[in-house]
Amino acid sequence: MDKPPLSPHALLDATLGAVPRRYCLPELDDASVPPLDTSPATTLALVIERARAALARRETPDAALKDRFTGALARMVREAMRADGDPVFQAMVLRHRAAPVREYASLSARADQDRRAVRAAVNAVAHPGKQQGLGPGPQREALARLHACAGAEAWNELHDTVQRLLEMAHTPAVAGEPPQARGLAQLLENPALARLQRLDVLASNALVVEYRTLWERYGPRSGSASAVAQGRSSRQRGDAAEALAARALEALTQRLNAAAGASAPYRVVTSMRVPAAIPAAHQHAKSEWDVVLLRRSAATEDTAAGTPAWDVCLLVEVKASVDAATTDFPRLLRGLRLLAHADKDVVYPFATRQGTVPLRGAALCALPSAPSALSRTVLYCCDAPAEPTPRLLGAASRMQLLSATPTLDFAAALTATPPADARALEPVWHALLEAPGWRAVLDQYATLRQVRELMVHTDDLLAAV
Repeated sequence: MDKPPLSPHALLDATLGAVPRRYCLPELDDASVPPLDTSPATTLALVIERARAALARRETPDAALKDRFTGALARMVREAMRADGDPVFQAMVLRHRAAPVREYASLSARADQDRRAVRAAVNAVAHPGKQQGLGPGPQREALARLHACAGAEAWNELHDTVQRLLEMAHTPAVAGEPPQARGLAQLLENPALARLQRLDVLASNALVVEYRTLWERYGPRSGSASAVAQGRSSRQRGDAAEALAARALEALTQRLNAAAGASAPYRVVTSMRVPAAIPAAHQHAKSEWDVVLLRRSAATEDTAAGTPAWDVCLLVEVKASVDAATTDFPRLLRGLRLLAHADKDVVYPFATRQGTVPLRGAALCALPSAPSALSRTVLYCCDAPAEPTPRLLGAASRMQLLSATPTLDFAAALTATPPADARALEPVWHALLEAPGWRAVLDQYATLRQVRELMVHTDDLLAAV
């Protein structure tokens, strides 16, 4: 006897349930004691998960677990500090122990803003348009030089040129230009120019040169031609992955519409942007969804234009790697909480690549936002192969462990006499167990498992459809 056809809702659930989850991780238990030759990162992940489980049982993790933690963290630091180790961590340690490097890093962090401020001040007095009002002569030549110095980022020469212009402005021949003189004086006293000059001085410091070299080993400098090309290539890969995910959702939509009959209530939209009208804080929340499966609402309310509104069935995010999805997960949860703040009596216009789509606030309010309830609402799509040996310690957790002050102190003292002792890392262990700012690290394996359970390979999704 033939089985009755599935309803669209049941078909959607069955399809999502049938997609292989090739990225999943096992649940760990207290028997998961790492062998001695296990990598320090894996050991840390296992120890942290055992500590989390103990705290969940209202037990205090024992001293043996603490010692395994500090020993593994010490090993991870030593590996990172080797010549072929982690250049980012080595740069962090150098910045931690060397005052010139700390000053350079601090100035570099605001250098783009300072450059814009100085260029704006230069344009106010020496823009080529302003030079046209002056006849040929030394003042016009000096203003042209000033403008060229700003373009070439020659800050010391720019400073000297401003001083020469100020001397000219106070000579009897050109003393009739007080606005220009005031602008030049303000430019000379601008703290942004002083910071850029100091940055140039620090750039030749041997420790700063070493610091910059370490960062260059990690990747091209921000704004460089290589960085721009790398960013363009990354965007192209991302666009291709999103197009593949959208194609899989379109195929699923065809099946759902076939099951629904003539009404064809399902559709797919991409790059769906959350409107500012939803009354909640949008900062740090996901406000654009890559691919979204929608169903025409069966409710009676229509939009002001008389067209039916839509409800969200499935939100799909496309990521290049598991690490990228894990880092994105808190934003995704905040994005769901943002949608849940919609007014249930309002229909909201969402901009998409397919045009503006009206979505019912009542359906947005009903979307689950608890991490444990997302399996039928959210998918992460990825086109990366599953790793033969998955990394159990997430990249963000690893970086928080390495950037803790006691860790940096330990790394800086590795070459000291007597050598650094792993017990110096015990404050990191106590912070992990007690400090709210370390909760994400304590929960990192549980979060990693959860993200991987929401993640499917795009080919597997298409095959299941």
